[in-house]
Amino acid sequence: MSETNFYKCDLRELEFALFEQFRLGELLASPPFDHISEDEARMILKEANRFAGDILGPTLAPADREGCRLTPEGVKVPKILHNVWHKYYEQGWNTLAMPETWGGQGAPRLLAVPVSEMMSAANLAFHTYPQLTLGVSAVIHGLGSPEQKALFGKKLDTGEWSGTMVLTEPQAGSDVGLSTTKAIPNSDGSYQITGNKIFISGGDNDFAENIVHLALARIEGAARGSRGLSLFLIPKIKVNPDGSLGEANDVVCTRVEEKMGIHGSATCALSFGENGGCVGYLIGGGSSKEGDASGGMQKMFLMMNEARVSVATQALGVASTAYLNALEYSRTRLQGAHHQKGRGEAGAVAIIEHPDVRRMLMEMKCRVEGCRALLYYIRRMDDRISILRASDPQGVGELHDYFSLFIPLLKAHVTDMGVEVASLAVQVFGGAGYTADFPAEQYLRDSRILPIYEGTNGIQALDLVGRKLGQNGGALIQRFSREVGDFAATLKSRPGYEIESGKLEVAVAGFNKVLAQYLQFAAGDKLELILVTGAPFLEMMGHTMCAYLLLEGALIAEAALAELEPESSEAQFYRGKIASARYYTRNLLPLAIALADTIAAGDATALEIPDGGFSLAY
Repeated sequence: MSETNFYKCDLRELEFALFEQFRLGELLASPPFDHISEDEARMILKEANRFAGDILGPTLAPADREGCRLTPEGVKVPKILHNVWHKYYEQGWNTLAMPETWGGQGAPRLLAVPVSEMMSAANLAFHTYPQLTLGVSAVIHGLGSPEQKALFGKKLDTGEWSGTMVLTEPQAGSDVGLSTTKAIPNSDGSYQITGNKIFISGGDNDFAENIVHLALARIEGAARGSRGLSLFLIPKIKVNPDGSLGEANDVVCTRVEEKMGIHGSATCALSFGENGGCVGYLIGGGSSKEGDASGGMQKMFLMMNEARVSVATQALGVASTAYLNALEYSRTRLQGAHHQKGRGEAGAVAIIEHPDVRRMLMEMKCRVEGCRALLYYIRRMDDRISILRASDPQGVGELHDYFSLFIPLLKAHVTDMGVEVASLAVQVFGGAGYTADFPAEQYLRDSRILPIYEGTNGIQALDLVGRKLGQNGGALIQRFSREVGDFAATLKSRPGYEIESGKLEVAVAGFNKVLAQYLQFAAGDKLELILVTGAPFLEMMGHTMCAYLLLEGALIAEAALAELEPESSEAQFYRGKIASARYYTRNLLPLAIALADTIAAGDATALEIPDGGFSLAY
């Protein structure tokens, strides 16, 4: 029996974001991206949509039902994913944005992000495997020794081997500095690794011949805390100097987690060196005496920061298809009478006719489009860094710092919004949405891990308010405030946007008020009032940024409308873009305005309540 394919994508919306608002064509006109034409970029987009829909989409439900299981031979992933894995690599989707110097296709990351979005929309659980493998490959290509690049890089890039990021330990959780995994130097420059790790995505599988783990461990005598950790390359199966596979490397999967969602993704507990036979290699090569064994966390962040952007992309993909499925269902599901016209000849109307359903659809639409604009804005900045790298090193540094400001915002805000959209999709479906007959319940289950992945969203908020706000003497956050404020001032001169420009101005003023209040909290030794409001601050900043970008898109849509027949499909699309911006600014941006007042008030109730006050008969 053929499986229902629930994958949905609005290709026109992606094209608007790519080519009209964020001007991919300009990037393609500049080195190192000028070997790809705009026509080729559009073809890549369509081919990715075809692959996601025809090849990957039908695997969503069956892979979820079968799940992953641990056997004496190792982890077995859903059978239906094996063929998809090989086709994914045969068609080169993993190397699309990889630099040509590394053997990739050298496309802009702005072009790669909708491709990743579509793959995640089709099957999030599957897409975690190649995304992690790509991250491991990037670390090896960027930081590995020539021998490591030769032995491991190509195999990862062809999908013959897969890769994982190995941080979490049972006693440590997010506090990586508590890691107890040990690395003891061997005489040949390698290390004997011993330790246990948990929650390792893709930690074992049966569609790759080998698995390359990037793991943090502490060399004997190294400092305590995260500063003393080093980054190691640990293959599941030992690799001979000629690239052939040797014996097992004493890396054993001891458990596959039973999870709320992403059942097709093997989340593993791994034991390293239980029998004394696990060998690891310091990234970059050499022993601790010959090479640089320090800075393991900093090196891992090369992968982690990229992973955080990838997780936001995954959230966007799932949210987008959840919205589009709910939209289609709302147009076909007949129920109830129209609030003005009654029941009509059909006896009931499509639920899209009901005002509350339209409210939910509108909220889903503008949240998805706002998050997409935020993600594409940041990816475009990433590509501008690549363009400037050769010609303006100082400009690269400044832009890279500004880019880093948005990483915690992007990861946390988009994943939070993704869960909200998936939850609303269930609500639009009603009782049917709570059943496995429709995909809404799986989208909600699958997306819920994303606010936890790669540093919980609370940690992202702490990174934002605890480090990023003060970076470069506060210049980065001031640049953000100035950019949004300048746009709000420009918008005031546009007829028909009086409400929107007014609300955006109030939001920016509230944002600046909070920044000033944070300075007072810090000066008054009330750091806890900054930390306890970090998550609300991030939400406030996210809504402000999304509103700004949606309004920018609305102005582009308004200009395009002037050239179109009023009732054409293109005209309706552009009116939809304007409606998204208006709805978001009028209905969601006020949340940011209210949060500004709440944060500035410095309420300490959550800090002052005694532990026993939380109860459970303390």
